[in-house]
Amino acid sequence: IIGRHEGEIPYDAMDRVLRETVSQYDSTGLSDRRTIPLTLEKKKETDRPLSFPGKVLADGPSGRLFVADSNHNRVVVSTLDGCVTGIVGSGEAGMSDGGFSSATFHDPQGLAVDGDTLYVADTKNHAVRVVNLAEGTVGTAAGTGQQATRFHSGGPGLETSLASPWDLELHGSNLHIAMAGFHQLWKMDRATCEVRPHAGNGRENIDDGPLKYAQLAQPSGIVTDGDLLYFTDSETSAVRSADLDPNGRVKTIVGVDLFQFGDLDGVGDAVRLQHPIGICMWEDVLLITDTYNNKIKKVYPHSRRVESFIGSGETGDSDGGRSEASFHEPAGLSAANGSLYIADTNNHSIRVADLLTGRVTTLEMTGL
Repeated sequence: IIGRHEGEIPYDAMDRVLRETVSQYDSTGLSDRRTIPLTLEKKKETDRPLSFPGKVLADGPSGRLFVADSNHNRVVVSTLDGCVTGIVGSGEAGMSDGGFSSATFHDPQGLAVDGDTLYVADTKNHAVRVVNLAEGTVGTAAGTGQQATRFHSGGPGLETSLASPWDLELHGSNLHIAMAGFHQLWKMDRATCEVRPHAGNGRENIDDGPLKYAQLAQPSGIVTDGDLLYFTDSETSAVRSADLDPNGRVKTIVGVDLFQFGDLDGVGDAVRLQHPIGICMWEDVLLITDTYNNKIKKVYPHSRRVESFIGSGETGDSDGGRSEASFHEPAGLSAANGSLYIADTNNHSIRVADLLTGRVTTLEMTGL
């Protein structure tokens, strides 16, 4: 072992270290230049109809369920009991608009719906797509299809490069975006499709303060109660809030540092999570997927209290009571009509938990 570095490292610094190390060990005759056989692990195919679903959206009033079938590059539409009514996207990786059967996505994640308009965070296309559910068409609202290589102040949607939009939330005339690649929250004016940063200066860290000066770290889930935006700040294993008012602030509910994580319930700075991704509201409580801990947890934003809600914490794929059920890195969740719908990503499943009893079952999706 010649050294250790946590987190990201600039290319030039890594290049210099490697160059100097190779030179040093070449000079002593200790370098072994035989080729090392390398086997890359690919995402495994599954006999289940979903593949690594990243996000899920349950719309109680309309009785619809939307699933980002991420590794299949499509969005599945069904009833809340799993009867499939539509598939948006051909399944091929790409970025083409058109009808449901010909349009293409690339690793879609977050979803937001307003009537028959569905917005999709098309993550690896670095775009926000818009689906007309009534007409059966897909268009593009923002993003060029190319990842932005620098931070910028936004602009017209179709002329502005984005970076890994991961989740979406509607509030009034704005679509709020958890822009993981920029370490920022953005918003899009739905009427004009203008996009611009809302919170975060683009530096990766956990630092509260006025919206444009605060530092975030890979926000991956976002929800609102009408007054605040709440978001999972995944790289800091944190849950934070941002005012909707442009003159507001970012505050941290739980989470302390980029490299402080664990599995501890409690209050405030004593809490430890591990890479939470999904977030939704149930009454006045935030529900999150504590993704790398394989749990669903409750977050009380005003008291900063966190408690485990559903899941044994063990990696698994079992239904049952709240402390018996097991998940494998759940990444999305959505509450509707007394049930919590969970994208159990690495189990290629949608799980359903009764919000009162916590009992978990696996949703059988028919017609997919």
